Amino acid sequence: MKNYFAAALFLAASIAAAPAVPVYIAGPGKQVVSAEEKVPSQESAEPLTDENTEEVTEETSVIVDEAAETQYTGTPYRVLDIASGEVLEVSERDYVIGAVCAEMPASFGEEALKAQAVAAHTYAERQRKKERSAPHEELGGADFSNDTSKYQGFFTKEQTEKFYGENFEANYGKISAAVDEVLPYILTYEDEPIISAFHSMSSGKTESAENAWGASVDYLVPVDSSCDTSAPKYLEQQHFGRESLEFMLKSAFPDIELGEDMSEWVKVIEVSDSGTVLTAQAGDMTVTGNDIRTALVLRSACFDVTYEDDEAIFTTRGYGHGVGMSQYGANSMAAEGKNWKEILEHYYSGCNISKQ
Repeated sequence: MKNYFAAALFLAASIAAAPAVPVYIAGPGKQVVSAEEKVPSQESAEPLTDENTEEVTEETSVIVDEAAETQYTGTPYRVLDIASGEVLEVSERDYVIGAVCAEMPASFGEEALKAQAVAAHTYAERQRKKERSAPHEELGGADFSNDTSKYQGFFTKEQTEKFYGENFEANYGKISAAVDEVLPYILTYEDEPIISAFHSMSSGKTESAENAWGASVDYLVPVDSSCDTSAPKYLEQQHFGRESLEFMLKSAFPDIELGEDMSEWVKVIEVSDSGTVLTAQAGDMTVTGNDIRTALVLRSACFDVTYEDDEAIFTTRGYGHGVGMSQYGANSMAAEGKNWKEILEHYYSGCNISKQ
């Protein structure tokens, strides 16, 4: 038992140090509670712009009815508006619609949008349950806020209208219809809402929670997502001159010592099967790939580094932490004719799709 709580504390500390992924252990087993990945704690498909709006695991069981129940209303969420300080009461439907609008391009396939809706709804249910059992004073009684640095994205209808502009009616209608088909459903594991982590695109294989955040989660394990390799900006390069790399490394690691040979400043040491840099050498320090990603604002911790003409070139694969559902992977599966249930079964191994 002492070892379990020690592991819980370690997980909380290690994930809190990752970008936008504060978590802590809750209950027996390997479940963790995430404040979450904005991916939450999630890191969604490229930050949305007008341009992009146009292993052996137990088989996932699905507990659903074939007919969608659009009559489901649920219990309104309490959302703190950080601009006004007001706690808004938002219906489950409106919240999930607003979350999908904020987290996934409307141009994605309908089945991908449905999968995103279930993931977003699951995130909100888990966060509400966590917050009401252990409230945070700064939320003022809300379940979460619209601060996207801490919680998943969410647009009000008014914000969505401004964002989509002349495409509002078509895009909002498409997303609303997708949400209505799946609104009663969330993802569960051992009768609890799961950590429905998602990200923009993987390296071609999703990452485990253990490699990304330091503790295993039964259903957040590597799965094939090779279709991500054809996603926009899958492979990107970032160039750093000597002065800029030195500045950024010393800002992130104040005690670092860098020698004269720039090619020794950052070296990859260990890489996971999914391509995540697990350990790297930064000057005289041993750090994680996520440490380097944060320090240099890289798109992912799946990277290579080369040196040429007094310049460091970091080549990244994918975008985001790589855990859970790949959004571009979900869109590719939808294009191949897979439905939302099949998408969720693939990315969240061994979980149930349960009706509220």
